[in-house]
Amino acid sequence: MIDRMQSPHFRIERAGQLATIWARSGEKLGPEEAEAAKKVTSALALANLLDALRADDGVRVIVLHRGGANHGGNSTKHYNSPAWQDHHNDPAHIWQTFSGIVRMHEVMAAIEKPIVVQVDGNIIGGGCWIALSGDFIVAREDAIFGDHHLAMGSYDPIGPPFGLVPGDGGTALAPLFFSPPIAKEMLMLGKSFTAKELAAQGVINYAVPESEIDAKVADLVKRLLDRPAYPLAWCKRAVNRHVVEQLNRTLDAGAGYEMIGLSQLERQGWVDKKTLD
Repeated sequence: MIDRMQSPHFRIERAGQLATIWARSGEKLGPEEAEAAKKVTSALALANLLDALRADDGVRVIVLHRGGANHGGNSTKHYNSPAWQDHHNDPAHIWQTFSGIVRMHEVMAAIEKPIVVQVDGNIIGGGCWIALSGDFIVAREDAIFGDHHLAMGSYDPIGPPFGLVPGDGGTALAPLFFSPPIAKEMLMLGKSFTAKELAAQGVINYAVPESEIDAKVADLVKRLLDRPAYPLAWCKRAVNRHVVEQLNRTLDAGAGYEMIGLSQLERQGWVDKKTLD
């Protein structure tokens, strides 16, 4: 039996004990869907979706697609628009952005069901850290992983020309995957890596040609479902305890500092107040 669900941010397909999630950021939404998408951030929507899947004992493994159209960053033109600047000076939106980021990473670390992340293209910024929050990561070998928050436009046209704290998870997760000097170069200077480089470093599981990625993910899913459900779930809980502790120590600080930075863009000279009138 295959069940399909759709929300303004995500498309979900359930086949047996597997749930597969695709982002819809590259799709053209209808007027009602576009309006609904404005009421909840994608991070909060993903957190809510994963919470629902966590409570569904019929689902044992989750595949989360990242990359491609949903690269995890927005164009420089987008960041300079009055609409974006006004939105990110709204206290309600800032709170939802902050809480959505925190809840999303917390539930990805705590959910007992293994999450296999399939990286279908470049992931810059938040998308990078969502991918690295997965339990198994399979990427197209030429996909680029990076963070644009302090890259100062070096990913142009992706990313802002101003600098922000990498609050989408980077400050919490980069120290788990990289040595301190490399983590700082990635977060502070925008250093990027290809999936092939990360696989060679043991940061992700597999970097494969585009033609092989679906088969590699399907193999991982089959092997996971061949394992007994309860030991597999408890194993993830035990192994991820240090990830949960790391998120508790630093995730809200990174997200909070980013929100503070957003509120100071005008004072720093990056935003012309006249564009907000």
